Amino acid sequence: MQVFRGHRRPEIAGFQARGCALTLGNFDGVHRGHQAMLALLKNEAKHRGVPAVVMTFEPHPRDFFATLAKKPELAPARIATLRDKLGELARCGVDQVAVLPFSAAFAGQSPQAFIDDVLVHGMGARYVLVGDDFRFGAKRAGDYAMLDAAGAAAGFDVARMMSYEVHGLRVSSSAVRDALAKGDMSLAASLLGRPYAISGHVVHGQKLGRTLGFRTLNLRFDHAKPAASGIFVVRVSGLSDAPLQGVASFGVRPTVEDAGRVLLETHVFDWPAGLGADAGYGQCVSVELLHKLHDELKYESLEALQHGIAADLEAAKAWWAGSAS
Repeated sequence: MQVFRGHRRPEIAGFQARGCALTLGNFDGVHRGHQAMLALLKNEAKHRGVPAVVMTFEPHPRDFFATLAKKPELAPARIATLRDKLGELARCGVDQVAVLPFSAAFAGQSPQAFIDDVLVHGMGARYVLVGDDFRFGAKRAGDYAMLDAAGAAAGFDVARMMSYEVHGLRVSSSAVRDALAKGDMSLAASLLGRPYAISGHVVHGQKLGRTLGFRTLNLRFDHAKPAASGIFVVRVSGLSDAPLQGVASFGVRPTVEDAGRVLLETHVFDWPAGLGADAGYGQCVSVELLHKLHDELKYESLEALQHGIAADLEAAKAWWAGSAS
């Protein structure tokens, strides 16, 4: 999959005809509704002999407007980092992803300017697929009817995909965020079509876990407001041939000094014998959050924290034992 910044789409090897089949959105989580859209997009792209392209935005438009208004509480909780979003889009078989920086200039474009500059001249769209609630342009003035009329005039097809439901529940990023906020990891997995996971390169920390007797693999989450937080039973991939069981803390670590930075700290039950103590650093791992044990707690001392981690470890092992029976 080819990733580029901005809306000037490069040509891609293997496609002779200029143009693309395009869908637009934030795609936070790449849930089952998104996956259904991408399957349709790929089919339409194949019929036209053009690449299937996703246009997404960074930062999230609601993040941008929350910052502009100096009201961070208006920003949505983030399900996935850009790394994980791109990884899921690649797994869905997308040919190209355009990551557009969401700025004041971009937000101020009129709907017609967006169509002309971005869709027609920038992307060369021959087919545009949007969701049922799609709006675009300054003050969200553009809607599906306007886009459809513009497509008829400019020579590109426009289609709209209605909402996708699982067991009567509309699948959306908001529904996934709600499930994660409630710690309902089974519902989140049902909406996503896979266990909720966070990936990244293992980074150095304070080595506090070693001092307490519980070494951890630390991953940064590059958003201040994650959709999930707390203590979780997890499964780790990327360190060895087989996934490893563990327990993890995801959040701002209220007991320790550098609280405020969001980290996923994972303790693996059985460290692979073939790996040295420092072998995990720099490796890219994926951590699936399978079951929530409880919210983050602020302990009165490091000794209390140590006892708390030990209790979480036993609870996580009990969950794994129960899931195997």
